[in-house]
Amino acid sequence: MNFSSSSLDFSILPYQEGVNPPVTKPNPGFLTDIGEEGMRALLDRFYMGLFESPIKDIFPNDREEMKKAAQHSADFFIQICGGPAYFNQNRGAPQMRGRHAPFPITPTARLHWLVTFEEALRPIIEQKLSSEENIQSFWNYINVFSQWMINTRD
Repeated sequence: MNFSSSSLDFSILPYQEGVNPPVTKPNPGFLTDIGEEGMRALLDRFYMGLFESPIKDIFPNDREEMKKAAQHSADFFIQICGGPAYFNQNRGAPQMRGRHAPFPITPTARLHWLVTFEEALRPIIEQKLSSEENIQSFWNYINVFSQWMINTRD
């Protein structure tokens, strides 16, 4: 997808099996810019996109359960972006690789996940709700983070 901005780079890093690149947390400014409600709206859009995506089978097939999953994910992203530790308070330590282990996450599933996330970010970009630097920082984080979640070959 190409947004009107020429300085955002939403390219997807290639996956290399057995390589877990270092993850850099997003700029806290992303959360400051969009706020907790903006983060929750982003994750709701993202999860509703996943609900209709080619990888929907690895997620809850009930819309209300999917909305709950979106809120758990929002808690995680709020925390990882420097906000309150909602995830830790409500779910314990993130340990995301372990939490995702029961679900077959392939390199192709990762690509669908990232494309869906990019689509969910579109309103933030179009409405200029955050600086390009902060949006890029968030994208860079999920681009690498998503590599860590892969646990099954295509």
